[in-house]
Amino acid sequence: MIRRIPILPTLLVLAAVAAMIALGVWQLHRRQWKEGLLASWSAARTMPPVAWPTVPPADDSLIYRRADGFCLAVTGFSARAGEDRRGNPGWRHLAACRTGAEGPGMLVDIGWSRTPDAPPRWIGGKVSGIIGRDRDRRILLVADQAAPGLAPSAYPDPNEEPNNHLTYAVQWFSFAAIALIIYVIALIQRWKREDAGKTG
Repeated sequence: MIRRIPILPTLLVLAAVAAMIALGVWQLHRRQWKEGLLASWSAARTMPPVAWPTVPPADDSLIYRRADGFCLAVTGFSARAGEDRRGNPGWRHLAACRTGAEGPGMLVDIGWSRTPDAPPRWIGGKVSGIIGRDRDRRILLVADQAAPGLAPSAYPDPNEEPNNHLTYAVQWFSFAAIALIIYVIALIQRWKREDAGKTG
């Protein structure tokens, strides 16, 4: 018996399945890109130090690089949740610095404490450390040496960067398979109803 397959619903389902498969393939490509980026970030800490950029880079090319900068004057302090180098939770203290160069200056993580209200005692000067990002994705320098009264903050770690693209790819492929299965089940039930109507 030749079964009639509805054209428009079938085309819509196939188009949706094709789109989900394409998204899954795109996530696999993103995974390869991210793995390459993570490898370059892991190697960045072994590269020679760079000077703190006067203009923030448009990409993440300097993340995890060692850098040297000079804070001419501190223009303000702030505190963000974070960890010390032993993994203890607490507060990271950030100093906004004037560098004397054009651009937004320099943001320095000068150390960690258990409370956010510990008064930092730091007036600037030469600072060395590793470039990371704050919660607003601005670059900052995590200082090697903490300011007086503070403990060193945890260095930015490329191993903490998320790489969930394989999971997302599997999800999209699963959605595509589920959509096809549901549609096939719906077709079978429709054919059964048509057969029952003919025999009735």
